[in-house]
Amino acid sequence: MIRIVKKKNKIREELLSKIEWTCSLNSIKLEHIRRYEGCLRIIEHTNLAYVEPHRVIIKDTLFLFFNEHDYFYVGDLRYKYPLSQLKDYIERLF
Repeated sequence: MIRIVKKKNKIREELLSKIEWTCSLNSIKLEHIRRYEGCLRIIEHTNLAYVEPHRVIIKDTLFLFFNEHDYFYVGDLRYKYPLSQLKDYIERLF
């Protein structure tokens, strides 16, 4: 039987502060932001693992983040954008 182990992956304070700082610069209130922490999924007795990204929903738009990663994703994992452009991206979006 296949067993999947799920381990919590806390969002780093550094990443969280960058997201909140960017939103405050764009005048987005914290009640318009929902965040869900990712996790690590491991299939026991194999070498397979999946790192689920942290999901942040800002005014109905899904942003995906990974700890210690200099990029963010919008909607899905197809296109990545530099974290330094998060402020500009949110500004254009809203």
